[in-house]
Amino acid sequence: MNNIDFLKVLGLEDLNPGVSTGNDWILTANEIESISPVDGKRIGTVRIASPEDYESVIKTAEEAFPEWRKLPAPKRGDIIRQMADAFRKYKQELGTLISYEMGKSLQEGLGEVQEVIDVCDFASGLSRQIYGLTMHSERPDHRMYEQYHPLGIVGVITAFNFPAAVWAWNTMLALVCGDVAVWKPSHKVLLTAVACQKIAGRVLKENNVPEGVCSLICGANELGETMAKDKRIPLISATGSTAMGRKVAVAVGERLGKTLLELGGNNAIIITENADLTIALHASVFGAIGTAGQRCTTTRRLIIHSSIFEEFKIKLLNAYKQVKIGNPLLEGIHMGPLIDQSAVQHYLNALDDCKEQGAQFTVEGGVLEGTGYESGCYVKPCIVEVKPDFPIVQKETFAPLLYIMEYDTLAEAIGIQNGVSQGLSSGIISLNLRETELFLSSAGSDCGIANVNIGTSGAEIGGAFGGEKDSGGGRESGSDSWKAYMRRQTNTINYGTGLPLAQGIKFDF
Repeated sequence: MNNIDFLKVLGLEDLNPGVSTGNDWILTANEIESISPVDGKRIGTVRIASPEDYESVIKTAEEAFPEWRKLPAPKRGDIIRQMADAFRKYKQELGTLISYEMGKSLQEGLGEVQEVIDVCDFASGLSRQIYGLTMHSERPDHRMYEQYHPLGIVGVITAFNFPAAVWAWNTMLALVCGDVAVWKPSHKVLLTAVACQKIAGRVLKENNVPEGVCSLICGANELGETMAKDKRIPLISATGSTAMGRKVAVAVGERLGKTLLELGGNNAIIITENADLTIALHASVFGAIGTAGQRCTTTRRLIIHSSIFEEFKIKLLNAYKQVKIGNPLLEGIHMGPLIDQSAVQHYLNALDDCKEQGAQFTVEGGVLEGTGYESGCYVKPCIVEVKPDFPIVQKETFAPLLYIMEYDTLAEAIGIQNGVSQGLSSGIISLNLRETELFLSSAGSDCGIANVNIGTSGAEIGGAFGGEKDSGGGRESGSDSWKAYMRRQTNTINYGTGLPLAQGIKFDF
């Protein structure tokens, strides 16, 4: 299927409106082009929002909230179930668009659409399981319980690397909880956002859902800043860099709003002397080069026991020789391009920093040139031997740059693992039960995700996704992450004939 075909199937004409209140689209004046990092070609043009468009979307969302929250949760869940079916119908086309617009391999693009489908299914089931708690009161003839209510408007700000999945993680849970959602996607992947909104919008229209329940508003970074400061949006869920998250946290915190932050990662795998090296190799290579190193869960550090360091380094070197880099739409390609020239420059700057700090290159990096690499966004996956205290190791470089280092004791390895400001994902490869249990204990990994005998990448939607420290502290997707999109209320009911007061206080009247 060529580019023109899949764009037409998704309803993406040459010029697309980028502002939608759910079923309706607003024709705006300003435009932004979507350029593919695969070949440097223009895919299409999206119209972006003006301040007036923003006000219109927020006002419409405010008006929709009272109607949407009255709809019973199982009814909301059924609408989301229909969305899952709609995304199943367009999985191939949408996955192809994600791959072409973002640069990840086609299999990863299709896998991302599957995540959208899976979280829709999860939210649909959740619609019958939004529960509270009951507890005994200390007063006679009283009952206490807790229940959850929707917040209102949930602002969803997403990054370029998962242009569909992270929107679904947040929006589907927000919708099933009775909230309404306003989505501001990355300006680098707007056509994917428009396609997702069109697919979801058709389902909303078929079910006569009020305008404003599920909205899209495309624009530059300033639009996200506007959302963060807007008191009408009680919760901002933002995915991106730690620097971006700090700004959002300050802006939302000043108005005492709520944030759900999914920020950067500096993820490590500890490979012990008791590791299955075949598993370790697969976990390390996929974790390091998947999505060209542009996942927040990308493996950026390997902490390898000194007794197997040289052996495993040779295995890595041989594996990297087999990595196929090229057009991600082609079968058999392992790694596509970085998102744009700015990302390439950040990668090159990191390589320069490694050289200045005395790192040794096991696999040299650089920009690929020649036939098939005309966009200038293709780079070589790089392996660098470092010391844990090198300044560059403390930073997250959003590129296929893997740092390897040695350790002698597991306590030392865990200290290295935890010795960065980020705390998203982590892993240990070991067949020794004592080692793995220590890693999972309170004295082990300080990350929000800690894996045994798998890598740092590839989280399932059933578990709560998120990290600690500079990774933001948020939790999205599965488990009880739905609670972030709701407000908790404690209720006390007196079914007796008197009113006992606290601390034995009495009145004579």
